[in-house]
Order: sequence, then C-alpha cells, then structure tokens
Amino acid sequence: MRVLITGGAGFIGSALVRYLVSDIGAEVLNVDKLTYAGNLASLKPIAERPNYRFLQADICDESAIAEAFESFQPDYVMHLAAESHVDRSITGAADFVQTNVNGTFNMLEAGRKYWNSLKDDKKAAFRMLHVSTDEVYGSLGEEGLFEETTPYDPSSPYSASKAASDHLVSAWQRTYGFPAVISNCSNNYGPFHFPEKLIPLIILNALEGKPLPVYGNGANIRDWLYVEDHARALWLVTRKGRPGEKYNVGGRNERRNIDVVTRVCEIMDQLRPSSKPHSQLITYVIDRPGHDARYAIDATKLETELGWNAEETFDTGIAKTVEWYLDNDWWWEPLRKGVYSGKRLGMLKKA
Repeated sequence: MRVLITGGAGFIGSALVRYLVSDIGAEVLNVDKLTYAGNLASLKPIAERPNYRFLQADICDESAIAEAFESFQPDYVMHLAAESHVDRSITGAADFVQTNVNGTFNMLEAGRKYWNSLKDDKKAAFRMLHVSTDEVYGSLGEEGLFEETTPYDPSSPYSASKAASDHLVSAWQRTYGFPAVISNCSNNYGPFHFPEKLIPLIILNALEGKPLPVYGNGANIRDWLYVEDHARALWLVTRKGRPGEKYNVGGRNERRNIDVVTRVCEIMDQLRPSSKPHSQLITYVIDRPGHDARYAIDATKLETELGWNAEETFDTGIAKTVEWYLDNDWWWEPLRKGVYSGKRLGMLKKA
C-alpha cells in the first residue's frame, strides 16, 4: 500500500513515518517543506529503506502537490504538515494561516481531483486523514472532557488556524463526498520532539543547569499522549475510520504543567545527579497570553469503535523520553546550537 504523508519530518510525522516504514511495511512518500521544525535526522533510522521516499515541497505549492499525487498514486493520504507552536503563533500568525488554512485547502483540492480520477475499488478505498489538535475546543473547567461533539472555541492564532482547517475538511466531505476523516489529539511527547516544547525544553535545560521556565503558577493541565501511541492511532483511523467522522486521540494522562516539570526533575536527579536537586532550577515566568487552563480528551469513540488503547502511561513514557534525550545528543545538540537555543517565545510588546 502507498501512503502520502505531509509533514513527515516533524515530530509526530516522523514517528508515523518510522512506524509505517518499519513496522507496517507500507510504501511511504514523505512531503515536507523542512521549516525550522522539520528535521531529516529524525528519519535516519529508515532513510535508506527501499519503501521510503522524500519530497521537499510546500503544501501550499499547487503544482508540486498535484505532481506528488499523480506520480506516487497513494492509497491513503495522512496530512500532518502544520505550523504548531502556540508561542510562535502569537507573534507570527500569518505563517499559521498560510500553512494551516491555505495549505490544507490545497491538499483537499489536490486530493479531491486525484480521488475523482480513480476507478472503482481504488476510489472506494481511498482515504485522507487530517490530523488536528484538541486546542480547537478551547479551555475546559475543572471537570469534563473534550468529546467529538464539543463546540469549537479556539483561543490562540494557532488553534484558530487549526479550527479553520478542520472546518474545511468537514465541508469538503459534506459538499463533495470526499472521503476525509479528522483526528484531534492531546499533547504529544516522546523522542525527536523539537526542543521549543515543554518537555524537551525542561530536559535539556536541566541537563545544562539552566532555569526551568514554568508559565504562570504551573497549574495549567494537559492530557499527555506518547507519540508512538499516537502514530498507531493515526494509522488505525486512516484505515478504519468512517469518512466524515472525527476521532479524539488522548492518553488519559492529565497532569499539571508543574507536576510534569517536577517529574522530569526527579528522573534527572536519578540519571544525572548534580550537587542540588534539579527542581531548584524551576523558575516561574509571566504566563502565555490566552493560556488555556485545561485540556483533556475523551478517547472512548476511538477505543470502542476502532479498538485502540494507549500502551504507555505517563510514568513509563516520560522515563523513556528523558532517557532518549540523554542518550541522543547527536540529534538535539545541533538544534540547540543552530536553530533554537531555548529562549522565551511569544512575548507581546508593550504598547
């Protein structure tokens, strides 16, 4: 089977590519623009496999995407390419609208034209998965979970751009009958995660003895999902999900941000002990503008309808993640030195 993946050099995308190429044996075409967060080093384990191909292209490039469909002739499309960091969206929203909204529109149109050209069984089997986020739902109170029917209420330019792209996908399915499915996931973590995100940032700052920044009072809650569990879920939704449906993917691992940071510090104390506990490096900083209080996913539909379950708990997954970063400085050290040093992003200028 042939799978066209967009954004396959990113964090979640590279985990998915590695899984499909190595474990499933699918023939994969990875289409990625290679922005700052795209890293071909994340694909080093499968880069020489005969069932893997790479195309550097922008999903907004109409001719390049049309050619990718025509030449590769995919059975499935898994669309992950996106600008994804909330802090960067606060000060650079235009890139998020361009990639997440216009790029998704281009993928839908290219996919629809390709799908209409297919015959019989191949046309009936074709699916396109659009990978989105739980942030489109906004913020939860102390109780309750995001369900597939939860109204959209995005808070940041990032989540608003993803909400817009979700609506486009739904409209293309309803208007044109295009066989698209949407997944909305909770916060991912694991190996090969770009170091601007909370968990890798804390691990690497702790390793280097730098301050560990925690927004506000650290009480914001996220539902954490190990990236390899997510990759399995995405493949299952692509093959078995019903067109026009949405599937929430969550690890059922709610944690306050401060508790996540504290747990990383405890593991670092065990694996890389220093003269003082790493928790003494925790530094509370001014909160992010529009910072949602709590996210939590209800994955019941995915679990009961398609039979998926997360294999990692937060405790097992975070231990694996910290150990991976400690053992793989070849991957993250060039990023820390040349792409992102760990500085604070998303700060608004005072009027």
